[in-house]
Order: sequence, then C-alpha cells, then structure tokens
Amino acid sequence: MEKFQTNCASDVLLDLAGPGGPLHVQLTRAMREAIRSGRLQAGSTLPPSRRLASELGCSRWVVTEAYAQLAAEGYVTAAAGSGTRVRDVSGEATRDQPLPAAPETAGSARVLLDLAPGLPEVRAFPMRQWISAVRSAAAGMASADLGYPDPAGHPYLRQVLAGYLARVRGAEADAANLVITAGATDAIGLLCRVLRMCGHSAVAVEHPGWHRLREVLTTAGLGAVPIPVDDQGLRAGLLYGHDAVRAVIVSPAHQFPAGVVMSPQRRAMLLAWARDSGGLIIEDDYDAEFRYDRRPVGVLQGAGQSSVALIGSVTKTLSPAMGVGWMVTPPGVTPLVRAAIVRPSGPPVIDQLAFAAFLRSGHYDRHLRAARIRYRARRSRLVEAIATHLPDCRITGAAAGLHMLMHLPAGADAASAARLALAAGVKVANLDIYTFTPIPHEPALVLGYGNLGDHQVEPAVARLELAIRGATSSP
Repeated sequence: MEKFQTNCASDVLLDLAGPGGPLHVQLTRAMREAIRSGRLQAGSTLPPSRRLASELGCSRWVVTEAYAQLAAEGYVTAAAGSGTRVRDVSGEATRDQPLPAAPETAGSARVLLDLAPGLPEVRAFPMRQWISAVRSAAAGMASADLGYPDPAGHPYLRQVLAGYLARVRGAEADAANLVITAGATDAIGLLCRVLRMCGHSAVAVEHPGWHRLREVLTTAGLGAVPIPVDDQGLRAGLLYGHDAVRAVIVSPAHQFPAGVVMSPQRRAMLLAWARDSGGLIIEDDYDAEFRYDRRPVGVLQGAGQSSVALIGSVTKTLSPAMGVGWMVTPPGVTPLVRAAIVRPSGPPVIDQLAFAAFLRSGHYDRHLRAARIRYRARRSRLVEAIATHLPDCRITGAAAGLHMLMHLPAGADAASAARLALAAGVKVANLDIYTFTPIPHEPALVLGYGNLGDHQVEPAVARLELAIRGATSSP
C-alpha cells in the first residue's frame, strides 16, 4: 500500500446479496464484511457518499446511514477534510470473533438522529482555520506567557474580546472588567460564589429554564426562585414580590427553552428593578449570534453596565469541547470576582491566544456568517417537515438560535413521546425537564437542530411522527 499516494476503496466489490432488509442495512452489512475480510484495508478512504450512491443507484441517505452506522460500530472514522477512512480493527476482533452488532431488523433504529438541544454542528468546526490560529499563537508567544497565567485570563485576549463584544454585541466592555472562563457554567458558578460571599441566599431564575442552573446554585449554597417566562420573556415585574432576592439570571437574546426574545418593555422593567433594589442581573447571552428573521438584539449590559454581568462562550458557536468563555462584570463587582478566583479560571494560555488570533483574523466572523446560513435553511426545512408530518403540533419561539419548542396535540404525553422517539432512534427533550414542576396540560418537546445533518431532517421527523402518535390517547 505504501507505493500508492492514496488508498481509496472506490473499486472494492460490495456484495449486497444475502439476507434482506432495508437497503442501508444491506449496504452496512456488505461494507462491514469487506472490512472484516480485509478487502477494505485499514487506512483506505471510502468514496464520497454522493459518488457511491450514484454508482449503486440509490439515494445518498442510504450511504450516509451506512457510513454513520459503521462509524458508531468503530469500523470507520470520519474527519473534516480527510474523508471517511477504515479503522484498523485487527487488534479488536478477528474473523472468528467478529465485532458485536445490533440486531438488523427493519424496525430497529441503528443510527441516533440528534434532535436534542445543546450542540452546534460540530462537523462544521473550522479546523483548518483553528489550526492556523494555534500556529500563529504559538509562534508569537513570549517567554512570559509560559509562566503562571493571569487568573483573569490573558490580557491580550481580554483586550481583543472587549473590542469584539463592543462591536458585535453592543456591550460596554472594558478589558479591566473582563474575565476569561472555561464557559458559561464556570462564569455563573464564579458569580454565584461571589453572591454567597456577599450574603445572598437565593437567586431568581427563568421558569422554564436551563435545569443545570439549579445544580450550580446548589453547589454555591444558593436557592433558586423561579420567575415565569411568557411570550415577552421574563416577567420582570414579579421580582418586586421577592424582597430577599437581589440577583437574577436571564437570557434576553433567546430564552431557553421557550425561545422568546425579551421585549423592550421587559428589558426596561428589569433594569428598573436592578436600580430600585440594588440587584445584579446576570445576562447569559445565549444563542445571541443566531437570528434569522432580523438582526440580533444588542445585549442588556450595554444599557445597564453598572448592574449587569454579561456571560458568553463559544459553546454554541464553535464547540463545547473548546472550553472558552467570558464574563464582563460591573466595575464595582470586578474586585470581588477577582478575589473569588481560586485557580486559573480560563482555558490554557495557548488556547486563549489562539482564540484571540481567530478573532483578529476575521475567521470567527466568517464562521458565524456561514453558520447562520446553514442553520436558517435547516430550521426552515425542519419547520416544513413538521407542518407536513405533524400538522397538529405547533411551533413557538423566535426564528433564532439552535432550538425550537414544539407543542404537542391534546392528549399527548410528552414523556412517553420522548421515550418512544428514542426507541425509534430520535433523541429529543421533554419540556418538563426544564420546569420546576411538570406541566401535563401543556405537553411540549424541545427540538434542537444544530447537530442534525440536513439529510436527516425528514427521516427524523417521520420517526418522531410515529412516536407522538404512539404517545397520544384517542379522543
């Protein structure tokens, strides 16, 4: 194999004879046997899905389903820019001891279609540009950068990021009041420790809202006070009824999971509450980069610098694995935050400098522009598929972010629908996960489309239709 510049599996004969079943199951079986027998050798590149589909006279979906299943079983690996390659499984199994495989029945769901919220399209991570940024950062590192890092984050990244947040999000950002963190959760946890040190006992949170906030608050020794969210966002006026609460966590740009954008009236009311009570608003700038029907709204912090702490991260824009986040705090809070840092709170210095280079080069802006186009088209495709297969379901939430809220028809049980969908190979989230108490009379599912392949939209909704039918009682 060494004498060839590339080793492509295009010309390998695939035997589709044998037991029946769906075509993608037959193709998966044939390719698995070709790998086990050595006809598809370790390191060889599988042909692009479009080309193989054309050669076999089938749809591209058949090929991508087969590739995904082989990847899940460990026979192949896919990497951006290098295609799908056959893994070396010789040390993991022999022909006499084949790798275990799930039953291949027509009704079994072999590939998990990800409609759960929380992930961006990790397949579209700009790896080449990121490698270039890392190379640039490493080449420019000073010897002082190899010592103990500034717990608040590298000064250069804080300077670059402050300029970016002012330019793109309308923030009143000063590098002196900016802390680099390991993500939004890390930032909120740090602020909660500060609140506890200052004598706070509870923090107001959105209801429904991100369920892991309760864990963060509990770890810091704080209680959670749920404040309802409606079609205008957090009902800020209700904060006046909780005299002991002087801090609130909100996501004005695109609330999770309701998907609403906070109205101007509610934003003004929330800022007024902070002024009247001397309270702190913790603004999670969640999903702010993705708005498809108009330009994103600016951050609340820009209008209330003295009472708003702004939280952000690259979790939904690049990847949660990067562990890069930030926090802009009011000047009066910054010394307390610095004092509460007991370890370097951000990612490694090389990653911080790489992200700074990524920002300065314009790679981040270009990545976001391309991502908005993809997500807008995928969201439209998902909405159309739901209208076709599930006309009794209703979609709410702004045309923004990476998720939507789908209200189920009367008589449906959301928990059962989520279980049946998972059994059918579709991962979704029950709205009740994000509530303090279940809402049985308003069943709904939270659907994420960030990490769902475009070709998977229709198959996922078709399977979801069957699950919802199975979870809906007859009138």
